[in-house]
Amino acid sequence: MIETVKTGWNADTKHSEIRFKVKHMIIPTVSGHFKEFSATIETDNDAFIGTHFDFIAKMDSIDSENNDRDTHLKSDNSFNAMEYPEIIFKSTYFDGNTLKGDLAIGGVVQKIKLDVDFEGVGEDPYGKTNAGFEKIEEIHTKDFDLIWSDRDRSW
Repeated sequence: MIETVKTGWNADTKHSEIRFKVKHMIIPTVSGHFKEFSATIETDNDAFIGTHFDFIAKMDSIDSENNDRDTHLKSDNSFNAMEYPEIIFKSTYFDGNTLKGDLAIGGVVQKIKLDVDFEGVGEDPYGKTNAGFEKIEEIHTKDFDLIWSDRDRSW
């Protein structure tokens, strides 16, 4: 009998980031990030095929370096952080390059597909094993019923 051993990984939030860019009130693109987020990965192989990814970003930690704008983004006129305090992603499929799953923003869940760059696994100078993943993706907020004007908003 062969026993499958699952290995759990957690995002190193000191060396990871969740950034966004958004058109805001017809002003050129505004960028920001989430100060608080977590990501967990569970796998049973070094290639990460079939791996399960979970990601949570805390809406209350949104930071665009403008307190008034951040307050608006958290308000019920925008992301409604009080009622929907987290952006949540749960994967359903990963083949080493393509990641599919369910993304929940503001009470709306959409299936998404991401092309992911798996950077590999290596040991840092302190003997800790790390795995690297990178993704830049455009997500349209209108797909999550978040529309602030007649113009499409994306981040």
